[in-house]
Amino acid sequence: MASSLVELGGGVCGFFIAARRPKSLKTHQRWRVRASSAAPGIDFKALESAIDKKDSNAVKEALNQLSETGWAKKWSSQPYVSRRMTSLRELTTLGIKNAENLAIPSVRNDAAFLFTVVGTTGFLAVLAGQLPGDWGFFLPYLIGSISLVVLATGSISPGLLQAAISGFSSFFPDYKERIARHEAAHFLVAYLLGLPILGYSLDIGKEHVNLIDEKLEKLIYSGQLNAKELDRLAVVAMAGLAAEGLKYDKVVGQSADLFTLQRFLNRSKPQLSKDQQQNLTRWAVLLAGSLLKNNVSLHEALMEAMSNNATVLQCIEAIERAA
Repeated sequence: MASSLVELGGGVCGFFIAARRPKSLKTHQRWRVRASSAAPGIDFKALESAIDKKDSNAVKEALNQLSETGWAKKWSSQPYVSRRMTSLRELTTLGIKNAENLAIPSVRNDAAFLFTVVGTTGFLAVLAGQLPGDWGFFLPYLIGSISLVVLATGSISPGLLQAAISGFSSFFPDYKERIARHEAAHFLVAYLLGLPILGYSLDIGKEHVNLIDEKLEKLIYSGQLNAKELDRLAVVAMAGLAAEGLKYDKVVGQSADLFTLQRFLNRSKPQLSKDQQQNLTRWAVLLAGSLLKNNVSLHEALMEAMSNNATVLQCIEAIERAA
């Protein structure tokens, strides 16, 4: 039984295709799919059992069998494409907005949170200063110290502050759609490249997609990732960033993905120079973005399924039905 290889994703405060807003983000109905009715005669028991057991080899075997029957047509359908030199102009031509800022972590949500805290406490401190007697003297200082406590918490325990920022970020109107688009991109690109997905989450502060593969896991931990496997992992890691870049002017949820990619780079052999790492990142964004643009209907269908708490099996079926 395999263990988790990597969690791709992260909060939008730390972590798309130009298309219509998916209906799933406007409804609270739970996603319901009956595999047997959608695909008569197809036995999904082996795949479902493998997913439940988190057995990556069994999942791949089950999907390969379904592919041979003509059902899982999109599974591992993307042939290997070796990396090449990639320019920012190519990313812009593809439709990536502000391509030159892709690798720069966004501070939108962090800045908005801190500005709100400072602004709110400052306003309340001014009001408290109008109170009579000692209350009007001491209370403004107490309220004003809240900003200092928040900043100190961020320095001493960044995780606690990040959790607060993640919760605050949910007030942005594009928050849920960004998460769904971002995580669905990881899921879809991994599926197209033949990497099994055994779990995902769109919960605030816990957004991720679990990729599990025993062979890759061994290569990563031994520091022996070759060029081919590194390329595949890089494309999957940059899929969420590419999805946001195709839809929005600023990519918010990329920090965790860039950190994951750097971990892969550190485990590769031979080691890449800084220029080679930069080029690999651009190429991975380009290929991931191309796959997403060429499979818009699949991406939207998967966003809808994931947004409505579909199981991994139901998500896979959503991809294949859309195809």
